[in-house]
Amino acid sequence: MPYNTESNYNAEDKIWCGPQSSNYFAPDLSIGEIIFHEMRRHPKLIAQISDTENTVLTREELHLNSMHVASYMRSLGLVQTDIVGIIGRNTTHIFAVVYGCFFNGIAFHSLNTSYEQSTIEKLFDITKPRLIFCDGEDYEKVKSATEKLNAKIITMRNHQSGSISIEEVLATPVETDFQPARLEQGNDQTLAILCSSGTTGIPKAVTISNSRKMLNSSNKLTTADVQFSLSTLDWATGLVTTVSSGVYSTKRIISDKPFDAVRYLRIIEEYKVTWVIVVPSHMAMLVNCPEFEKANLHSIRHFMYGGGSCSLAVQQSIRDRLRDDCLHQVYAFTEAGSAVIKNLSFDQKPNSVGSLLNGIKMKVLTEQGKPLGPNEVGEICVYNGEYWAGYFGNPEESSNVRDSELWFYTGDLGYMDDDGFLYIMDRKKDMLKYQNIMYYPHEIEEVISQMPGVAEVCVFGIWNPLVGDKAAAAVVKKIGSKIQAQDVVDFVKGHCSAIYKHLHGGAIIVDDLIRSPNGKTNRAATKAYFVKINDEN
Repeated sequence: MPYNTESNYNAEDKIWCGPQSSNYFAPDLSIGEIIFHEMRRHPKLIAQISDTENTVLTREELHLNSMHVASYMRSLGLVQTDIVGIIGRNTTHIFAVVYGCFFNGIAFHSLNTSYEQSTIEKLFDITKPRLIFCDGEDYEKVKSATEKLNAKIITMRNHQSGSISIEEVLATPVETDFQPARLEQGNDQTLAILCSSGTTGIPKAVTISNSRKMLNSSNKLTTADVQFSLSTLDWATGLVTTVSSGVYSTKRIISDKPFDAVRYLRIIEEYKVTWVIVVPSHMAMLVNCPEFEKANLHSIRHFMYGGGSCSLAVQQSIRDRLRDDCLHQVYAFTEAGSAVIKNLSFDQKPNSVGSLLNGIKMKVLTEQGKPLGPNEVGEICVYNGEYWAGYFGNPEESSNVRDSELWFYTGDLGYMDDDGFLYIMDRKKDMLKYQNIMYYPHEIEEVISQMPGVAEVCVFGIWNPLVGDKAAAAVVKKIGSKIQAQDVVDFVKGHCSAIYKHLHGGAIIVDDLIRSPNGKTNRAATKAYFVKINDEN
């Protein structure tokens, strides 16, 4: 079977190029205008089902709710330079808020509900939203964090004294012949502001434009598809799911609960889900779930994952349960606002994140900025040809991640093979050295993942002034497994000839790895927990 790639390589400049972009919708239309008109085309189709709140909305109902929200914003005099804050779960009316913003050409800034008050205060102080939509259970935290902003706070549920309820907003009259706003800055205008997924320090406010490349990973969706993603609106996957569902008139299943493998499998079966996007840690939890082997996943046509490494054993376990070759890894980063690479050839290219999507270019650089050719490891740099407003209010950090020729420096290390498929080695900042020999955590994670009884693993370096970074591991064992920490150390020693990759720092068995709010493994926090446990012992 031929590889699914249309990338070409310029050997002189050492640049890979994906296929040319094409426009299905008129190029001058904003994301909001497209969704507005598509909702009107399919009014009686079910737009959204909440599995936890037991609500069902047709596209006509969601469209009307979105116009009510947009009309409320207009009644307050909000303009396209204003910002709306969102810090909410995937509840029934949160997406009417998003589409209402789109219809008005007003960007929203979305934060995760798990953020501490101090983080909320610092992030919203950057963008200074005039309206903030949140759940009632977070109202006091949000109110205290934003008391200097004089913002109106609307609660989505569990309404609190002093807040405005979403029901009041939805009662706002809609003007006759309501039309979505034309963008004052065209499609370069900011659509949304998300948070960087960094594991240290305060996340940055990342602007996302009205770029069509946001649809790169979902352009084969139809009205017959059923989408399901647990990602909230502060993650790119949550934004992409919301946009693609609006553009392609799919049925979307939502849940305001955190990931639970049994519930996840039940939702796929019950609603005959065809499109999912997950993080690798959730894949490992699914495979480690006793119900996994009996679950019916045959409805799925697109099983996408990204945001970190996933063991080949877990990938293959998922692939074996899917009806078609529809296990697709995607490579993306928030600043690009979209997926830039997707693997449509898992059976031929396992462990590759895939080939370039439409309109994307890529090069691989040494630390000195020298371009590298196929099969040479360096920092991955991406060009998407799109305007980027940068980190909101932070031009210095913006220039550090994108140069004057509009290339993004991802901080990821990897290489392109001879067929134009990208392989990610590790984060540049995660590179370790033991006795001056360089190695990467994922190399040891791949070894440990082959050990019977291992469900998940996170490897990190423990600094020693004499030898450098001693590799250490935190391991989640499979249900029923009896493995001990020393078994892991011995397994690596017996299956890895390179002594510098042995677990000189030791190992611990944990119930779960420490994760970021979107489910990604937080390597720094897991390492800190390892150090704490060892210090206590």
